[in-house]
Amino acid sequence: MPITASPCPSGTRVAGFGHYQPSTVVTNADLVAQGVDTNDEWIQSRVGIAERRFATDETLLDMAEAAASKALANAGIAAGEIDLVILATCTNEQQVPGGSASLASRLGIKSPGAYDLNAACAGFVYGLASASNAVLAGQARNVLVVGAEKLSDYTDIFDRGTGIIFADGAGAAVVTASDTPGIGPVVWGSDGENAAAIITEPESRTLRQEGQTVYRWATGTMGGVALKACEQAGVKPSELGAFVPHQANLRIIELIAKKLGAENAVIARDIVTSGNTSSASIPLAMSKMLERGEIASGAPVLLVGFGAGLTYAGQVILAP
Repeated sequence: MPITASPCPSGTRVAGFGHYQPSTVVTNADLVAQGVDTNDEWIQSRVGIAERRFATDETLLDMAEAAASKALANAGIAAGEIDLVILATCTNEQQVPGGSASLASRLGIKSPGAYDLNAACAGFVYGLASASNAVLAGQARNVLVVGAEKLSDYTDIFDRGTGIIFADGAGAAVVTASDTPGIGPVVWGSDGENAAAIITEPESRTLRQEGQTVYRWATGTMGGVALKACEQAGVKPSELGAFVPHQANLRIIELIAKKLGAENAVIARDIVTSGNTSSASIPLAMSKMLERGEIASGAPVLLVGFGAGLTYAGQVILAP
């Protein structure tokens, strides 16, 4: 006896973005004042960060809720119309329960499918691809994808390899059905042989990374991933309206952009004032660029995430 399948749409699109950052700004001078062995010139010359945000009295779910609420409002989609919630994070306060179901409850979303996704800094693009696939398969109508991190809970500010880099924040997007494709095929993968380059120490719960290993891997690999994502979507790099990579390091961003050859694209450089917010960095940067009017509606935008695992993912979307 055949099984009845759900009707499937012909495409998907991102209907809206939203973001949230905590109010506490921590400058490079603030780190020096706390006794960190560094200085502003050293930090900016190596990673390009001038300041970052720390959540001092807010939880990861507080930030996720604020970003998600904004994304729903910008998408013009009510909470009751969401039937799947995906929370991309690597800094949830506990392993069980995950945060997605609690986030949905906070937002007034009744009985959705809900799961957490941990692909670290590539997590948002993984979540976006998974959301698009769920809609295309007829398993969801509207999907809320949130990238949220409270990395300050896991960072040793006196570790020059991580303390100057990581920060807190959240970004979100709403994915829905479309008559024409607005989300291209995902190009994703991993390099598990080098997974130990970024770890959380089990006993101390402190984030550590081998900065040079990650730098060489990202600059040597992500240019090809970016080009392949454009090719899969049928978009030339010169046709991109914007390039929004994971905000890991300004030098990495500039090198990938150069290899991509997207001379007409606006390049996200949110790293300068936000630091590295892992899975939140792409939607956070994208949402800000849309608010500032830097990306035209309908323009093709390349998203590229990469980080711990070592995982990566690239995808072209049309700006809402």
